Amino acid sequence: MLTTAWVALSPLAFLLGYVAARAPWRRPARSGERGGGDDATSATYMTLHAAALAAPALRAGLDRDSARGAVHHLRALLGTRGVAITSAEAALAWDGPCTDDVLAYARVTVAAGSAQVFPGEPHGAVVVPLTVDGAVVGTLAAYHDAVSAALVRAVVELGRWVSGQLELAELDALRRRAVEAEIRALRAQISPHFVYNALTTIASFVRTNPKRARELLLDFADFSRYALRRAHDFTTLADELTCVDRYLLLERARFGDKLRFSMQVAPEVLPVPVPFLCLQPLVENAIKHGMRGRGGGGEVRVVVRDAGPEAHISVEDDGAGMDPECARRMLDDDPSREGSGIGLANVDLRMRQIYGDAYGLVVETALGEGTKVRLRVPKRRFS
Repeated sequence: MLTTAWVALSPLAFLLGYVAARAPWRRPARSGERGGGDDATSATYMTLHAAALAAPALRAGLDRDSARGAVHHLRALLGTRGVAITSAEAALAWDGPCTDDVLAYARVTVAAGSAQVFPGEPHGAVVVPLTVDGAVVGTLAAYHDAVSAALVRAVVELGRWVSGQLELAELDALRRRAVEAEIRALRAQISPHFVYNALTTIASFVRTNPKRARELLLDFADFSRYALRRAHDFTTLADELTCVDRYLLLERARFGDKLRFSMQVAPEVLPVPVPFLCLQPLVENAIKHGMRGRGGGGEVRVVVRDAGPEAHISVEDDGAGMDPECARRMLDDDPSREGSGIGLANVDLRMRQIYGDAYGLVVETALGEGTKVRLRVPKRRFS
């Protein structure tokens, strides 16, 4: 990531100097004036502004729409007669006059893997490769009246910057695919023991209390529909808490009065977006550990508070607790190696990936003192 960021930013330093050198408003300083200060400031603004306008389109990857969204701003950066963007097989977008040879130029550049200069009338062309992860995915072509060494260097540096933005787009796509894969894995990891126990509990009520069996079956259907649905990265806190409520009702039917639970929720945080299936695993863990060591019974408490820009959530049990070092190992473990159920490590990893390391799970526990798991969720949506 640091390497990609450097590739994305360092070419702008050269372009700042290039834009300042070719700025059409440059004039000799008059007697008594401080030469160049305003010109340099204007050139800096022009470069950064054009780069900022081009970057969002490029961060979507290399296709016709992103090329069309960026090409005008790239031409503004270079100040050339024309600029074209191609993939390895097709011309995607252009701004200003470009020749019919743009695709032929692109193929030569892709094959060479390095910048190429093509003389021509009325405009010559400088064509540079665009790369992602070392592979050439397209080209950037600049057309101008005269092709100077400074222009060649500027197009090369701009090509490096564009490649850096495309690298970042690929990283974004990889992150999205990883989150989607994790959600699919979450569905697969819904504890088979819970499914078996829930269905067995429902079956036990079929003859003795058919109405109760029907209610539990509907609760199980609601839980399954939510947990196995085709979901996006996020859901609302209200939907996540509904899933937790159904889960707790099914577990309460299994354990009876041995399991006590309470939910305290600030209504204003119900619309807050949260990662899909981030709370149910914590409640499952609380029941799993909370029912140990207290005569076979225990209490689970879920508290959701409004904390200004964040929602603060805690899931607490009054069970046997654990050694803090054991809790640390649980969070450090590979999520794929955890036992039945989704597990704390999976939720902790997803929270850190989405919001940053400061938003990982916090586990407070000690032997004989129960366990509390806390997490914080920013109220603004993360894409």
